[in-house]
Amino acid sequence: MSSPNPFDSQTKIAGVKNIIAVSSGKGGVGKSTVSINLALALSKKYSVGLMDADIYGPSLPRMSGTLGQKPGITETQKLLPIKRYGIPMISMGHLIDEEAAVVWRGPMLYKAMDQFLRDVTWGELDFLIVDLPPGTGDVQLTLAQKVPITTAICVTTPQNIALADVKKAVDMWKRVSVPVLGLVENMAYMLNPVDGQKMELFPKGDLNQFAKAHNLKLLGEIAFNPMIGKTSEAGIPIVEAAPSSPEAQSFFALADSIADSVLSTQNL
Repeated sequence: MSSPNPFDSQTKIAGVKNIIAVSSGKGGVGKSTVSINLALALSKKYSVGLMDADIYGPSLPRMSGTLGQKPGITETQKLLPIKRYGIPMISMGHLIDEEAAVVWRGPMLYKAMDQFLRDVTWGELDFLIVDLPPGTGDVQLTLAQKVPITTAICVTTPQNIALADVKKAVDMWKRVSVPVLGLVENMAYMLNPVDGQKMELFPKGDLNQFAKAHNLKLLGEIAFNPMIGKTSEAGIPIVEAAPSSPEAQSFFALADSIADSVLSTQNL
């Protein structure tokens, strides 16, 4: 007798039309920055939710300005997500104190993911953005088993040491039959404040060649700007803090590119 396929248990989240997984394979490349600014940019045209699936190191509460806020509970014991900038969002950081460590094994992660997916009143959403932790482990596998993911995007910085882990993330999504829409190059360059010329902060790796070889889109390049980090620390991401800035415009362009690709075969 053949073993049951773990992906046969996938069920849609009621009211959620598309799930976009934001991954990286590697920490420190700005995946959460991309996730929250992508969600905010998409929310100008669509209904969007944001789920922080980084159980061990949640950053959404601080980056969204919702630190210390707790979700409500309905009469049917469902979680009411925090709302900020018109976006429903949930994070382990909304359930525990910021300094508290989550010391859990895999089964507890599985249960937490299930609660975020099934026991949160997400409402009607065109897109649910899921900000994943680094790596290719329990959380990514659980998400792929639980729900049909519309597409994944992978965030990297320019150098090959970051691309090496993105390659693993792309391979992981392929193994669990999740389509990867493309790559986002974060901190791709910095604009010289004197003459406006692009300056490379990292050695340029083989991202273009890898994307071409695997038929992946280069969805966008995000420049490094200290203001992105400062606005994130203040809980007002760059898309909200300075929407006309070049960096915010890059996120708006990224959102349009992803939405156009996802919706080209759908009718929202």
